[in-house]
Amino acid sequence: MTQRPVKHSLTLRGHRTSVTLEPEFWTAFRAIAASTDTPINALAAEIDAARGPDLGLASAIRLHVLRHYLAAAEKGPR
Repeated sequence: MTQRPVKHSLTLRGHRTSVTLEPEFWTAFRAIAASTDTPINALAAEIDAARGPDLGLASAIRLHVLRHYLAAAEKGPR
C-alpha cells in the first residue's frame, strides 16, 4: 500500500518550492535523476519548464515518472 504523500523542498532556478509526492514517486524520481546523472533539482526544473500552466508541478513529476517507466517497458527486457 502507498504511504501518505511526503513534502520535500526543491530549488528551481534559484527559488525554493515544496512538492508533495508519495514515497514511491520520490524513489522513482530520484532513480531517474541518478540514471541520467542529472541533479534532482535540475530534473525538476526541466519538468517545470515543460509543463503547461494548468498542470501542477507534483502532477507533472508523476507523469514524467510514469512516462519514463512506460517507455522502458515498451523497450522490453535488456
